[in-house]
Amino acid sequence: MQILRSVMAALLLGGTLLAQQPFGLKSGDRVVFYGDSITDQRLYTTFTESYVVTRFPTLNVTFTHSGWGGDRVGGGGGGPIDTRLDRDVFPYKPTVMTIMLGMNDGGYKALDQTLFDKYKDGMKHIVATVKQRQPDCRITLIQPSAYDDVTRAPLFEGGYNAVLIRYSEFLKELAGQEKLGVADLNTPVVEMLKKAKEADAIRAAEIIKDRVHPGAPGHLIMAEGLLKSWNAPSLVTDVNVDSAALTADVKNTKISNLAKGAGISWDELDAALPMPVDPQDALLNFAVDSSDFLAALDQENLKVRGLSGEKYELRIDGAAVLALTSAQLSAGVNLARVATPMLKQALLVHQLTLDRATAHNIRWRQVQVPLKDIPEKDKTAAMNALDNLDRQLLRAQREAAQPRSHHFELVPVQ
Repeated sequence: MQILRSVMAALLLGGTLLAQQPFGLKSGDRVVFYGDSITDQRLYTTFTESYVVTRFPTLNVTFTHSGWGGDRVGGGGGGPIDTRLDRDVFPYKPTVMTIMLGMNDGGYKALDQTLFDKYKDGMKHIVATVKQRQPDCRITLIQPSAYDDVTRAPLFEGGYNAVLIRYSEFLKELAGQEKLGVADLNTPVVEMLKKAKEADAIRAAEIIKDRVHPGAPGHLIMAEGLLKSWNAPSLVTDVNVDSAALTADVKNTKISNLAKGAGISWDELDAALPMPVDPQDALLNFAVDSSDFLAALDQENLKVRGLSGEKYELRIDGAAVLALTSAQLSAGVNLARVATPMLKQALLVHQLTLDRATAHNIRWRQVQVPLKDIPEKDKTAAMNALDNLDRQLLRAQREAAQPRSHHFELVPVQ
């Protein structure tokens, strides 16, 4: 019995410690996303950036998107691997680096041991080089993203995604040996595709149209996988109002001017914003519905108990947002997917994230690299102008993410 109590105590303590694990990024971090065309799409990376900026609006973290289509562990169209690292990673002095390679390395065929050995040696070289040049950099190895063998029949026995899973197993081993982080961006997408296929096979096939490059819906679930590996919290805000006692228990927000009339009203200053999931994007929301995304990353909870009426209209800043019964309000509702002013603000932040990533990409891919043979002085003005635009967009992005107060009302309706 004593042994059982000791085991239970250890499990409870472990659960407490796990719950208290801090987010994987800290103020002052410089993140570089490195990879092939899937990283070059700048979708899972920008969703990740927007999560950090909207969930932690006072956290000073910068992001650089350094994916290049067609890359393998040895490099590719952007040059050999050491050129890529010297030009596209180390100048940004990363304190955090994510590496996602493997989709091209496997050759789109059954497991080839020669290619697999080349991949293993190449990943070890990248890790060793980063550790030597940036010894304080925290590396997250990203297991290769999913090849869609779910909504379409595999092209050979076992399918190509099984090859990528074998590559993923090696990355887990390497991460353990080198004490690196590891993120699974494959399994969550596969599970989402399976559930989506059960609901609507035709729409599910649109998520990764060419079986390799996901659209935004697939990338959102990939971002979830990366953020989970960094212990990202699910909580946006939590508001629990007792309308009879006129009291409120809250998390990650501040409530003031709680007042009762025909309904109830209050002012709310949230410390974070919901994820920028556009409610007008049907396919994006289909992927959310087919996954655990909301539970894992997007909990903007409102609960109001003790209401005397049967049905209420939620108004924020005077605009009608949602009609709810008192039973629904008493049970609690997640506002993350509702078109609130907070979600509109988050979508603005995300657009600025996309704009900033595009400005950097133009500077890098259309000026710095292709014009490498032109004397530096002849292209400095163009590069400086784009760097300045990047900084302006960064300031606008951070300003747009700052907390804003909103007036909430629950008005009884017939």
